[in-house]
Amino acid sequence: MRVALGRTELQVHPLCLGGNVFGWSANAAQSQEVLSAYESAGGNFIDTADMYSRWHTGNVGGESETIIGDWMRARGNRSEMVIATKVAKLATRPGLSAANIAAAAEDSLRRLGTDYIDIYYAHHDDDEIPLEESLTAFNELVTAGKVRYLAASNYSAARLEEALKISRDLGMSEYLLLQPNYNAIVRNEYEGDLMAVAVKEDIPVLPYFSLAAGFLTGKYQPGVEVDSVRAGDMPDYKNDRGWAILDAITEIAKQENTSIAAVALGWLRAQPGVVTPIASARTIEQLAEILPVVELSAEQVAQVNAL
Repeated sequence: MRVALGRTELQVHPLCLGGNVFGWSANAAQSQEVLSAYESAGGNFIDTADMYSRWHTGNVGGESETIIGDWMRARGNRSEMVIATKVAKLATRPGLSAANIAAAAEDSLRRLGTDYIDIYYAHHDDDEIPLEESLTAFNELVTAGKVRYLAASNYSAARLEEALKISRDLGMSEYLLLQPNYNAIVRNEYEGDLMAVAVKEDIPVLPYFSLAAGFLTGKYQPGVEVDSVRAGDMPDYKNDRGWAILDAITEIAKQENTSIAAVALGWLRAQPGVVTPIASARTIEQLAEILPVVELSAEQVAQVNAL
C-alpha cells in the first residue's frame, strides 16, 4: 500500500517509521531488526535527523543516520527507501545558516552512505538567520542533486507562509512537506492557522509524537508504573483529559479488533492535511502495533474529537 506525498513524486507507506530510537533505546542490532521487519511488511519510509540520538549518554549525534545507512548498505535497498533527515538542532551543527546547512547535509549524506536525501527538513525555524539565506542554501542542495525535496518542521503558520513566498518570488525550491507535533492529545500546535496553511497550500502533514511519546499505545494506565526511557514525558498526558482520550481510543480498538496505537494513528490520518504519521518502534513487537492501517468512521473520529 502506498500514499502520494502531495506535489512530490514520492509514493510511501502509510506509516513513516521514526528513527529517533535508533542508537538510543534500541541498539544497532535491535534497530536493524526493526528496520528489516518494517521493510518486510512493505514499509519504505524512514524519518531521522542529524541530532538523533545526541541526548543519550556517550552519543554525539548522527547515530540513527549511521545505523540506517549501515542497514541500507547491507540490504542493498537504498533506491527502494524514502529517507528523510533534518538539520538545525544538533549542538555541533546548530541553526540554519547557509554554511551550516551545506556542512550538515554532507555529514548526513556520509552517515547515511548515500549521495542524495529524499526529504531534507529544517528541523526548526531559525529567526536569527534571514529566511532567504536558509532557503537559498536548501535550494542549492536540490539543484546539486543532493536533496530531492525540502520540508519544514516546527514552523509557525506565519513563518511557513513567509518562507513559501520568498521561495516563489525567487523561483527556488520550496517547502513541500510539514512536520508538526500533533496527536490526539496535543492538538493546539497544528490545529488552527497552521492546519489552514497546510490545507490551502496542499502541503502534506507528517506529524511527529503521533503516539504522544507512547502514551497512546495503552501501556500507561492509572496507578501503573512503566519502565520506559520516555516515562518522564508522561506527566503532561496523565490527567483526566488524557485518560478520557485514551479510554475512547481503547474502546474503538476493541470495536475494530486492532491495537490502540493503530487507532491513534488512524485518528491522525483522518485529520485535515495529514497524510502519513510518524511513529517509532524499538522492537518488532512494538512495530506490529503501529503497522495496521485503520480507517476510522466519521463517528469514531468525532468520538475522540469531542474530548
